[in-house]
Amino acid sequence: MRQQGLEHIDLHCLPAIWHAYPEKIVPGLELAVAEARAAGFEEIFFAYADCGTGGDIDRLCEREGIRRIEGPHCYSFFSGNALFAARAEEDLSAFFLTDFLARQFDAFVIEPLGLDRHPELRDIYFGNYRTLVYLAQEEDEALQAKAKQAAERLGLAYEYRFTGFGDLIKAIAFI
Repeated sequence: MRQQGLEHIDLHCLPAIWHAYPEKIVPGLELAVAEARAAGFEEIFFAYADCGTGGDIDRLCEREGIRRIEGPHCYSFFSGNALFAARAEEDLSAFFLTDFLARQFDAFVIEPLGLDRHPELRDIYFGNYRTLVYLAQEEDEALQAKAKQAAERLGLAYEYRFTGFGDLIKAIAFI
């Protein structure tokens, strides 16, 4: 928010781990909306793509009169939804990381999948992937090194793509 000069926005984040449990996202958003409205906020925007909710976020948006960023997931809107869709065929066997996931790889990939306890599961989980694609929001050599290490741990080729914030910037520019 600071990088984009959007200090006038009050950002409320839900637990990122809920992406592993998408059924928790909409109830969390409903509670956040109720709290925001009780605090007097009139304009609410979800910087959430569908995130595996099967359209439940869109139904909530329609019910509550709230807008959200377009796209099926953050990999798409960080890449730019049109570009992500255009590359869908070539990226079919790609596993994606963002800056956040590069920083939190163990906590959000290795541990929830049990790979810290059962490394033999790696090929079962990741055997159909060929490449780890790091969609970088910031140019950061330390994060690039972490993403490369993640690719090595998963036995995948590594590809770096600097995306910046993609469609997110356009989506929140009106706020």
